Amino acid sequence: MRRLLTALVILLVVLVAGMSALVLLVNPNDFRAYMVKKVEQNSGYQLMLAGDLRWHIWPQLSILSGHITLTAPGAQAPLVSAENMRLDVKLLPLLSHHLFVKQVMLKNAVIRLTPDSEEQPPVDAPIAPVDPVAESVDTPWKLGIDNLRIVDSLLIWQRANDEQINVRDINLTLQQNDQRQVQMALSSRINRDQRDLTFTMAADIDLQHYPRQINAKLTRFNYLLAGADILNGGIKGEGHAQVAYQQTPPHIVFNPVSISTNDNQFTGDVSATVAEVPALVMNWSSANLNLDALSGWQSRTSSSEPQVTASAPVIASQIIDDQQQDLAALRDFNAQLIMQVDQLTYRGMNIAQLAVQADNQRGLLRLHKLSGQLADGRFSLPGSLDARGDKPIIALQPLLKQVELGTLLKAFDMPQVMSGKFSMQGELTGDRLTLPSFIHRWRGSAQLAMQEGQLHGLNVQQLVQQVVARSDSSVRGQDTYPHYTAVAQLAAKASLNQGRVKISEMNAQSPLLSLDGSGTVNMMGKQCDMALNVRVTGGWQGRSDLIEQLRKTSIPLRVYGPWAQLNYQLQVEQILHKTLENRAKNALSNWVEKNKDSREGQDLKKLLDKL
Repeated sequence: MRRLLTALVILLVVLVAGMSALVLLVNPNDFRAYMVKKVEQNSGYQLMLAGDLRWHIWPQLSILSGHITLTAPGAQAPLVSAENMRLDVKLLPLLSHHLFVKQVMLKNAVIRLTPDSEEQPPVDAPIAPVDPVAESVDTPWKLGIDNLRIVDSLLIWQRANDEQINVRDINLTLQQNDQRQVQMALSSRINRDQRDLTFTMAADIDLQHYPRQINAKLTRFNYLLAGADILNGGIKGEGHAQVAYQQTPPHIVFNPVSISTNDNQFTGDVSATVAEVPALVMNWSSANLNLDALSGWQSRTSSSEPQVTASAPVIASQIIDDQQQDLAALRDFNAQLIMQVDQLTYRGMNIAQLAVQADNQRGLLRLHKLSGQLADGRFSLPGSLDARGDKPIIALQPLLKQVELGTLLKAFDMPQVMSGKFSMQGELTGDRLTLPSFIHRWRGSAQLAMQEGQLHGLNVQQLVQQVVARSDSSVRGQDTYPHYTAVAQLAAKASLNQGRVKISEMNAQSPLLSLDGSGTVNMMGKQCDMALNVRVTGGWQGRSDLIEQLRKTSIPLRVYGPWAQLNYQLQVEQILHKTLENRAKNALSNWVEKNKDSREGQDLKKLLDKL
């Protein structure tokens, strides 16, 4: 045991003596020119080291520097700057003039990916060939790096004149082995518009064929998005992916990709081509997607308490500009999207077998397919969005078949005044996919139809029959009525213009009544004004001759006022008076016809002619 302790002490003394000798014999500033030249030779970037380099022995043999910058040729701002840099080096390779760096650590670094930090080559400057394996002839040193560590740093990212995005609290570790297999760990956060995105990730990277090809496996990716307009608890999830990158042509593929968002799970693949006009291809699928759980949406008619979200400050003058800028971003790339969702929840509606197929060509977005099963029916919503001009133009061709109308009205917090199997085919144009824009600026036309419909809160048959019974006691209606008007078939045409829906050629039939008419619906004022002609063909009791006449008589009915409290105006007395008058005239005309040869018949005929 004593011999072992003696050997360890001797080894420690030798180690300390060796490190001390290196500190005395090797000046770390001898590496300055070599490192600057190697960086410039391999990348063209200019490395600047402020102050003297100095040794740091314990607990790790290291070289410390002061403020450093790394600047691209011709750039106005450095790509990387840091308060200090630490190079952890190996002891024995120094004896053979090999500067083997185990780890490079930058603390409080600022990484700029902005127009000011981009390379700006001189105009008409010749480009000299660069040999990355060539060694400097005036120095015996060689350089190798195992690990890179960046601590508590900042990334500033900006494209052209767009707003800067700051990626804060970057902690990055890269560890490389002899087979050029790299393990990466990264954590950071992004704060913008009072929203905070925090994420961590880990990956295994294969650099054997770098720079021609890079393969990676994203083993862990966790994120949390919280803040203004985000539901309590935030949006969080995790993901995994296989990544492959090739240099010529620049192309990156994520296949397969698996990512979760709260209780939603996505799988698919993504590929991107990096060029003057980037191209993106996405293929996604999900068994269950709940958009309401992500947005915190709840119906206003729901009895449960809505999820509270913090609201971001809204500046009215910026709303249109921000939306225009978001749509203008479509001009910068091409893209294709294919998505399949087995079950989708949106605004309380359960949509099955949702299929989406779309592509974008530098601002011309074509929605080839958006279809699914909804409320016992089907829908299709193809269209296009043209963002290439000063103002976006949206064109949609909605098609609904046998969709329960009450479900749609409830989803958009509208009064459920009608229900039934609703069908529609139309063409609509507008500038924004927002409810205010739809109410104020959208235009279009549509063909409407409904089966097994019900107009709730108003029974037209009851209304007509009760008014007729008060005017003529010889007839009456049913003893009981439901609190709605039943319509077996309904068809109409509709046109939309700046929030006003004009309904024309409306015709409805049921076993008890038929009606036709036209009118307008004011979406901004939430009011309507409909002029109808109603014929009640069933449910009468009393005098058969009068009932037969009433079945053939169209009674004007006006329905108007706010949606929540409709008013009506029914012209029954005038119609009954005219009906009785016509019946009397017909009876007298029949009597005159039978007694036309008598003097009384001729006198009565003259009187009828004057009337």
